[in-house]
Amino acid sequence: MASLRIPVCAMPALSALLKHPLPIATVAFLLLLLGWDASGLDIVAAAWVGNASGFPLQDHWFLARVMHAGARQLAWALVFGLFLMALWPQGSFRSLEPARRWQLAASTLLLALAISIIKSASLTSCPWDLKAFGGVADHLSHWALMRDGGPGRCFPAGHASAAFAFMSGYFVFRDKHPRLARRWLVVTLVAGLALGGAQQLRGAHFMSHTLWTGWLCWCMAWGLDALWRLKARRQAWPAAAGGH
Repeated sequence: MASLRIPVCAMPALSALLKHPLPIATVAFLLLLLGWDASGLDIVAAAWVGNASGFPLQDHWFLARVMHAGARQLAWALVFGLFLMALWPQGSFRSLEPARRWQLAASTLLLALAISIIKSASLTSCPWDLKAFGGVADHLSHWALMRDGGPGRCFPAGHASAAFAFMSGYFVFRDKHPRLARRWLVVTLVAGLALGGAQQLRGAHFMSHTLWTGWLCWCMAWGLDALWRLKARRQAWPAAAGGH
């Protein structure tokens, strides 16, 4: 079998791409997400757990009390814990500058609030509100920006943001604790998908709602981190100039 060889002329371009994995991964996931939106798989996936009479697991005690109410309370407790760590750091938090600790706490809170605000203005109704599942709303794309006949306020997935909002930790820890940052990100992604999956089983959200929440939280966390770094550099310039 002939070995795969990369042309020498392509090496600089490939090297440049590999130096910027975050934007590549971000754009790649966006394209996949747009493909999911266009595929109509939201309805297909919802039909696996719902029918014309609704969603049998909508009020299941584990999904409703543990994965919904309990997880939300835990998330707020963890946000409160981040603010405590900003004031009285422990463990790996001790190696972070105070500004970075406050960035983590404030960014996590801002991400959760941002998703909640977007959701409150959404015209998209939840799966359990659709006619196909015993409700009154028509199924429209969440990008249609049209009322579907239901109550709306269901896009993106607010509950999944209870986990995805913690993506800020990846950007805060990645310089001094890259292994911790990666683990933090993995746990955040798994938790967000688990919470989104629980809501999918209940008929509270489509899978795309959860995936868009993850992508939006990632972009906002990355953007806030960039602003924080820019501010830090601007503060360092006068000090450096004064030293000369």
